[in-house]
Amino acid sequence: MEINGVYIEDTFAEAFPIWVSRILITAATKRWAKIAATEATGFGTSVIMCPAEAGIEKYVPPSKTPDGRPGFIIQICHPKKKGLEEQMLERIGQCVLTCPTTAVFDAMEDADEKVKVGFKLKFFGDGFEEKAEMYGRKVYKIPIMGGEFITESTFGIKKGIAGGNFFILADTNATALLAAEAAVDAIKNVDGVITPFPGGIVASGSKVGASNPKYKFMVATTNHKMCPTLKGKIETDLPEDVNGVYEIVINGISEEAVKEGMRRGILAATKIKGVKKITAGNYEGKLGKYQIKLRELFE
Repeated sequence: MEINGVYIEDTFAEAFPIWVSRILITAATKRWAKIAATEATGFGTSVIMCPAEAGIEKYVPPSKTPDGRPGFIIQICHPKKKGLEEQMLERIGQCVLTCPTTAVFDAMEDADEKVKVGFKLKFFGDGFEEKAEMYGRKVYKIPIMGGEFITESTFGIKKGIAGGNFFILADTNATALLAAEAAVDAIKNVDGVITPFPGGIVASGSKVGASNPKYKFMVATTNHKMCPTLKGKIETDLPEDVNGVYEIVINGISEEAVKEGMRRGILAATKIKGVKKITAGNYEGKLGKYQIKLRELFE
């Protein structure tokens, strides 16, 4: 199969279940809401070595937020429910509560469960916090030097999907990067998904397990067969005319959302001249139960 003249390999992206939270951060200005969202999703690229996977999903205008202020929806993801709740408490408490003028609200629809993150955060008020109902939601008002920090009492979580992915193979590194940027921009228009790596793009690539078992501290190592600089030195998976490779990883609240993100991202990438091939990463079904077949995204 070809799309816009780019070959789509007959393979699948292997994704796995993960617990997901969806949190709306608002502030007095878009600038401060963005700062809080960025801080709260830091060090959240991969659970291989990060404490959680996290990213900014989208901007929400004042007309669509509970308190009528600009906001951003973020997702925080973790393999375990307890781990997710801990990460939510730590990231909201250390990165959002500390940011000027912010408030947090639950943004998860059709949640599988609720966690009492706001209830736990209230104890930062040292007994001076106040329980209230605002905007039709049960919240806590926590006094801080900057005024009051408003947090919803409970937040919804659900079983989502992590690891939806595709690889962009192009004639040069610059072309591959341009195509990856176009893909990320297209994915931003899909509700319910995030691209957790820096700028939404994976430069490094990795494989499950380290090549040398002596290095216990290195959980995963470079995807050497996809490294252009190793062509001619090792057995490679790259065609002769490919000299640039980037990966896009997508997490989301549902399989449908991740598939749509992949579909739009691939379509955008194939429109860039010089892109030669689209493929995906999988581990022969040994990593996760979701197998998202690239060609079926366009049938």
